[in-house]
Amino acid sequence: MRMTEIDFGAARPVDGYGPGFFRIGGEVFEGAVLTGTSGTSLWGGYADTVPLLALAGKVDVIFVGTGAEVAHLPRDFREALETAGIGVEAMNSPAACRTYNVLVSEGRRVALAALTV
Repeated sequence: MRMTEIDFGAARPVDGYGPGFFRIGGEVFEGAVLTGTSGTSLWGGYADTVPLLALAGKVDVIFVGTGAEVAHLPRDFREALETAGIGVEAMNSPAACRTYNVLVSEGRRVALAALTV
């Protein structure tokens, strides 16, 4: 069987997650995170749109992990991102992490904003 190494480019993959944390590129982050080719940082949740809006023109879509269960995004949060030209996809955080890893490995212009499980 031929093995091919995955290249995540400037982004760091989500290596794991658990109650209250994410492990991204080998580093543990306690709490909600924002990650992509611009780096990884803690994220303040739905009220913290400034760092997400700063990605306008740099990403096509942000996967929003809503925690352990899928949930509707607050209307003002979704509208702010869509008005800035950023696509928004909500899913539970485990699915958002997996989807982010696959698409960033393909070189897509994506980011992940995720609440902990």
